[in-house]
Amino acid sequence: MKPSRTFQDLLVWQKAHKLVLSIYKMTHNLPKHELFGLTSQIRRAAVSVPANIAEGFSRRTNRDKLRFYCFSQSSLDEVRYYTILINDLKYSEVASISEEIIEVSKILSAYMSSLGK
Repeated sequence: MKPSRTFQDLLVWQKAHKLVLSIYKMTHNLPKHELFGLTSQIRRAAVSVPANIAEGFSRRTNRDKLRFYCFSQSSLDEVRYYTILINDLKYSEVASISEEIIEVSKILSAYMSSLGK
């Protein structure tokens, strides 16, 4: 396996980016009164996942990298909560997004472990 030259080469970033696209698509149909509440919150948290992966990628030490990947994992948990809320409010079906969250979380955890977490 060849080493990653950019953050875009990382499978975890690719999956996290795909999750962001899914979140944007799903939130497009949330009630308009949630635009500045739940919609903006889940989008912000979702975007933070691949953004922190990208930022961590360029860090020199594994310790610095892991710090940003931990931020990503925390943002991913925040997204997980918002999907639970969206589901409980019956705003949207979130099963496929929940599966994506689980997948990103597993890959991110494995990636972090490979760096020495």
